[in-house]
Amino acid sequence: MLKPSLQLRLGQQLTMTPQLQQAIRLLQLPTIELQAHIRELLETNVMLEQDEESESGQYESLATTEMGGESADPQAESSVEVVDDGWTDQSVGPAENPWSPGEDERQQEFADAGGGTLRDHLLWQIELVRLEPRELAIALAIIDAINEDGYLTDPLEEIAATLRPEIEATPKEIERVLGVVQTLDPSGVGARSVSECLLLQLRQLDPATPGLETARRVATQFLDRVALRDTAALRRELDVSEEEIEQALALVRGCQPRPGAGVSRAAAEYVVPDVFVRRTPRGGWSVEINPATLPRIRLNQSYAGLLGRNAGHATLRAQLQEARWLLKSLEIRNDTLTKVARSIVERQTEFLEHGEEYMRPMILRDIAAAIGMHESTVSRVTSGKYMHTPRGVFELRYFFSSQVEGADGSGTSSTAIRAKIRKLIKEEDPANPLSDSRIAEILSGEGIPVARRTVAKYREIMGLAPSNERKRAPAR
Repeated sequence: MLKPSLQLRLGQQLTMTPQLQQAIRLLQLPTIELQAHIRELLETNVMLEQDEESESGQYESLATTEMGGESADPQAESSVEVVDDGWTDQSVGPAENPWSPGEDERQQEFADAGGGTLRDHLLWQIELVRLEPRELAIALAIIDAINEDGYLTDPLEEIAATLRPEIEATPKEIERVLGVVQTLDPSGVGARSVSECLLLQLRQLDPATPGLETARRVATQFLDRVALRDTAALRRELDVSEEEIEQALALVRGCQPRPGAGVSRAAAEYVVPDVFVRRTPRGGWSVEINPATLPRIRLNQSYAGLLGRNAGHATLRAQLQEARWLLKSLEIRNDTLTKVARSIVERQTEFLEHGEEYMRPMILRDIAAAIGMHESTVSRVTSGKYMHTPRGVFELRYFFSSQVEGADGSGTSSTAIRAKIRKLIKEEDPANPLSDSRIAEILSGEGIPVARRTVAKYREIMGLAPSNERKRAPAR
């Protein structure tokens, strides 16, 4: 029989305080989301204000600190420096922030005007062509049937059906108006097949262009041979000289098989780097947090001073505490990002100096051990953060990769292996391309034992064709 009883147990349990939860959340936020979050807090928390005393984009302190202690041997010093941003409890970095509350109405974001659609581009042109109202209506129906690649997807009969009952148009009449639409920019628009698209573009060339007639024959009958790169067989089929076929192929390959792609471009997406990595005069590397990503905010000392020792104003006291937590959390975020970036640069200096083939294998655990933090913290700080280097802008996660164990016990980064595969394919003989097995043998000879299927996987990831598709017939 069970009896109720009281028991006392001792145990430990990890509880996440609101401060810790906020620090973790801010650590994970990308730059754009962080800026939006701080902008919202500036509008709702009276204890926060924008610091407008210092010039935008300037650090309060530009002191440079060395990693590690002083050493008598210059070679023993770390080559990675950190540009101190002068972070204090009262302010959160400077900002070149076009979104700042005081400047929202003064700043304008100018969008890329090149992001219009192909349909808009064609409608603008057709309005400039002198057409009768009936012909204009037919032209508009034709434009509506053109897809983003620039091809007419609907049969003429279906276009005629869409015009009824207002307009009774025959396929022959629609064909005639289609000819007008096909004269618009971009060249090749309104085609019903790849062959017609290429012929429309070749029609724009001077009739005296060398190889033009042969190019038209190729576009009409032999596009499949062009895809196979079988130049010798193509020359025999056309019964032309080697020079003639080369000129014709150059004209065909110079055409755009998707004419609408050049117009219907998506708006460019820009990445704002969180960290700058630069060469120092002494040949080392410096790491600096991008000041443009850090909005300058501080405590509103006027409101904070009014509270004094008064026990009232509970709401304002709560906002004051939240403001202090925010500033501390942002300080932690900045410090952690700096430590992670510095540690990454310290381990990947050969990549920065020589390129992808020298990328070292590195995992989250390596950086976590170096800076004395948990792997989950490193994972959060590298997600959605970007580093600007002399070799380009990379997400911090790009520098982490698995390794392939070498014959001598050393490891090679998977990123370096992909770079080596790309280089081998780039330098191969087009008439005798390297197979995946041969590439695996070459890498094994360099002390990087990889299987053929691994080479094939990396090649497919990079979007490189297999050897049979890369092969080109030798010129005769």
